[in-house]
Amino acid sequence: MDASVEPRPTLAAGDLPPERRMWAAIAVFAALAMASLDTAIANVALPAISTNLNTSPADAVWVVNVYQIGLMVTLLPLGALGEIIGHKRIYLAGLILFTVASLLCALAWSLPTLLVGRALQGLGAGGIMSVNTALVRFIYPPHRLGQGYGHNALVVGTAFTLGPTVASGILSIGSWPWLFAINVPFGIAALAIGFRMLPQTPRASHQFDFPAAFLAAGCIGLFVTGIGSAAHGATLSLVLMGIAAATVLGWILIRRQADHPAPMLPIDLFRRPMFALSTGTAVCSFAVQGLAFVSLPFYFEDILGRSQVETGFFITPWPLVVAVMAPIAGRLADRYHAGGLGGGGLFILSIGMALLAMLPDNPGIPNIIWRIALCGIGFGFFQAPNMKAIMTSAPPSRAGGASSIVATARLTGQTTGAALAALCFNVAGHEGATLALALGAIFAAIGSATSFIRLIAAPNESRE
Repeated sequence: MDASVEPRPTLAAGDLPPERRMWAAIAVFAALAMASLDTAIANVALPAISTNLNTSPADAVWVVNVYQIGLMVTLLPLGALGEIIGHKRIYLAGLILFTVASLLCALAWSLPTLLVGRALQGLGAGGIMSVNTALVRFIYPPHRLGQGYGHNALVVGTAFTLGPTVASGILSIGSWPWLFAINVPFGIAALAIGFRMLPQTPRASHQFDFPAAFLAAGCIGLFVTGIGSAAHGATLSLVLMGIAAATVLGWILIRRQADHPAPMLPIDLFRRPMFALSTGTAVCSFAVQGLAFVSLPFYFEDILGRSQVETGFFITPWPLVVAVMAPIAGRLADRYHAGGLGGGGLFILSIGMALLAMLPDNPGIPNIIWRIALCGIGFGFFQAPNMKAIMTSAPPSRAGGASSIVATARLTGQTTGAALAALCFNVAGHEGATLALALGAIFAAIGSATSFIRLIAAPNESRE
């Protein structure tokens, strides 16, 4: 065979040559940034989309919902498929679909066509996010893996921070289709780099379980829809029906793959104390984020009487400080145990949430900002070390399953937090925002305690 067409050899974790490492990281993080941005920018564009496509605001909300559902239902199946056919292939296929779907969204002439494009975008984003952290593990060497996950958290934090600003800037000079069209050139550039620079990862020998994939998708989809419907005022019986159906499908999935060498819902990994505790910590922390980001706008506007512009200004320090702290925490994760770093970070987050809930009447701007910044410090200090703990507690052959759990835990926590915030408003009415912030402080404290337990339950599993 001609050497020019021979496939690149597979690499062990962290063996990527230094000259390729930077370009591979750029390819992975560019796609991650686009997938993260598209969640935030669509929210800002909903009024313009509703007006332009002559649809109701309630119907326009599906532009956000179908993307999130498409993303969530594919994480576990695609993470498992990546272990079989290679994480690079899943990433590239997801990025191709995401880029093509972005073009379809930009050319959409009605709400149904836009929803089809957004659903396909969500599927593509699922391909990107399901193997994102697995690829980082094969790009960065072991002694710099925390730094790699710090960069990963930096990209997500920056995208989350700049999303509304980017969307507002584009809408100020153009129409909403440009929000999606801008993905196309960046997607093509990331594909060109990814095809050449991303590593070929080891592949498992077992076959892909298609019935299990449908069970996993149905389980996650019903759970997210059931929990999310609570945030949209659905009846308790409807919410419980969705969660019950998800539980049944999950039980069937576990029974079906009880003897599987790499189950799609990675029960084998949850038997590892470090993996299970780190995943639980992640769900708690992102539930806090969901509680905070749903309740804070109502808190600032309805209770403190601030304007929408002021509200945006007040919330910005949280993701901004997360973006600053993430690389610092990532470097520390290469030297210190994730249990202590994460526990300390979530303890700070718990204090910050409690202080926000106890804000005095008519607080000054500095009094608000430093509390929000404190939350950002705590959340940013936790994220990268916890991500590294999840990934390194799984063997390299199970990097796909671990990577899909990283994204699933994040989105499950955020969805649960948003639903709990809605419940707080239903229970406490006008004071629901304060109750949600207090509940967030409790979740952060539980996450902190869970993180510290890792120092005892898994003292040697953080810096592998």
